[in-house]
Amino acid sequence: MIILILGLVLFLGIHSIRIFADPWRTMQTEKMGEQKWKGICSLIALFGFILIIYGYGQSSPSFTIWSPPLWTWHITAVLTLIAFILLAAAHVPKNGIKAKVKDPMVLGVKTWALAHLISNGSLVGIILFGSFLIWAILDFKSCRRRRSNSLNAPTETSLTMTIATYAIGIAVWFIFAIYLHQSLFGISPFGYFAY
Repeated sequence: MIILILGLVLFLGIHSIRIFADPWRTMQTEKMGEQKWKGICSLIALFGFILIIYGYGQSSPSFTIWSPPLWTWHITAVLTLIAFILLAAAHVPKNGIKAKVKDPMVLGVKTWALAHLISNGSLVGIILFGSFLIWAILDFKSCRRRRSNSLNAPTETSLTMTIATYAIGIAVWFIFAIYLHQSLFGISPFGYFAY
């Protein structure tokens, strides 16, 4: 559990600098350069992410706070599909989802964390997904505040790129849920669906 918490502190901490210390971040990027700053942050985030995965694996199974009913897995499946589409929207250029939502990456993380909290009643799961949900809520508000203080030109969108965003999000969600989730985390998202 300590390794998991340390990983969360490092990963979410480095991603929280813009939320709590944006002027300090600006000062550091000006002093050391954008690329060097991003490189250091990426290394810290990567190390934190590795600790999160390792710590979660070492902490499971943990004390159960509540036992979610089987139908919560259906809700989680739908919400994670939405989360994957939002994550795709953060990377595909000129898609209509990003033009409308503005911050699809953070909203995707928020949706992913909420989805997993719904179907996960273990203490370690609540700590992991609850931490990400709190961070995503704070970061989403921070992104909105920063954007309201700046002028934004209208975003050009493409129907083709919007359709591609949905296709990529659905495909990656399917591959991850069917082939990767079990091997990475030891849990099959559709384990309860095979009755």
